[in-house]
Amino acid sequence: MATDVCIPIRADGDILAARQAGRSIASSLAFSPSDLTVIAAAISEVARNILVYAMQGEVQLAVTVQNGRQGVTVIARDDGPGIADVTLALQDGFSTSGSLGLGLPGARRLMDDFAIQSEMGRGTVITMRKWAR
Repeated sequence: MATDVCIPIRADGDILAARQAGRSIASSLAFSPSDLTVIAAAISEVARNILVYAMQGEVQLAVTVQNGRQGVTVIARDDGPGIADVTLALQDGFSTSGSLGLGLPGARRLMDDFAIQSEMGRGTVITMRKWAR
């Protein structure tokens, strides 16, 4: 498996492809089985948001090495409508689509590092990282 891949997100099947690629990269770094599940779940959440809110985008996955630590970086990018209030969007239960509102807050809890950059009318970039223990 390549250590740097980009998965276009345009349909439900692409979410599965992104999950599988993330698991594969993480398993090459000897993440625990439970961490592999956590990483896949976080990827699913951000990829699903791309489909629901922007209809298309991409998930970029890469091995990261920093200060002797190895990890997986996930960047979810779209050119959708953007998030009007990022702080509100990160609160459990908030949703503009009628869902349970657990996607972004859940992904943030699952990963070690989490950041959102969003601009109305220009899209959203979510960067997440999980470090191998």
